[in-house]
Amino acid sequence: MSKKDLAYLKKRFARIRYYIGETFELKKKVSSVDTLLSEVSLTPDLQARVNYYCQLNEPFIVSSRAVRNDKFVRTKSFAYFADLKRITRHFPDYYRFDYLFGDVVDIPSVPTFVKSRPICNGNENSVLLKLNAIRHYQFVEDTKPFGDKLPLAVWRGMVYHQHRREFVDRYYESKFANIGHNDDSLVHEPAYKGFMSIQEQLNHRYIVSVEGKDVATNLKWAMASNSLVMMRKPKFETWFMEGQLIAGVHYVELKEDFSDLEEKVQFYNEHPQQAEIIVRNAQAYVKQFLDEKQELIVSLLVAQKYFNLSQLSDTSYCQK
Repeated sequence: MSKKDLAYLKKRFARIRYYIGETFELKKKVSSVDTLLSEVSLTPDLQARVNYYCQLNEPFIVSSRAVRNDKFVRTKSFAYFADLKRITRHFPDYYRFDYLFGDVVDIPSVPTFVKSRPICNGNENSVLLKLNAIRHYQFVEDTKPFGDKLPLAVWRGMVYHQHRREFVDRYYESKFANIGHNDDSLVHEPAYKGFMSIQEQLNHRYIVSVEGKDVATNLKWAMASNSLVMMRKPKFETWFMEGQLIAGVHYVELKEDFSDLEEKVQFYNEHPQQAEIIVRNAQAYVKQFLDEKQELIVSLLVAQKYFNLSQLSDTSYCQK
């Protein structure tokens, strides 16, 4: 069995366990949001995080497409549904809300629960929740110190998007990097390097993070590792608050065309102490997302702010 097939089976079994576990979890009786938040101390840092995810400040009316809480059922993605249901089930049945699943790259016309949004002004209608967490928040243990890793940059991924295609074509032959795509329909290309597991990627000092349609899936586990993340300034953000990341503090910023990648690799190979400072900062940043109890509290506070500002478009829905 190939490494790729083995990794696929492991991921598949993990998803099956997840689906079974979540199905039973969502059938349990739960406490109300008021009960769960009754003893929560709303610190300035906690409030700031809530306000970052939900930047709404004015009352609004939900759309005619808004779903009533007790009528919210799975339509497509179970992972998105389960993550959102875990939050909304703590609120009254008659509450209504708008939501969009998938890679959301535009700003909705009405306040909407989403996984991702553009990093820009005027994005307050995009209310972030921790959706599709099974895909984006899977971390692996990295026991190899930065200095013991291969002094190279690494990247694997698909090249559906033009900027990824150009990035791979520029660097697949680089002596400073192990970069290539793993699209099995393009095995004839010299840029095809095949599958590489996360553990194998972690043997490299530098992990390049490249956005796809929205955020880069590898950013979370890469920042949690002992490797140094290199990427362009992010254009999209999720619950991970990519818009809060600071170049030179949490990651090494690359030019828009990635043309300075080799230069940056050489610099940090010559200045490993500076690299390790950034790695430690990145690891500290990731820690705020690892406390499941705290993550639930923040999620509930975000949803509570949304519901407190929302006004039902049909007053008949106010009947419990």
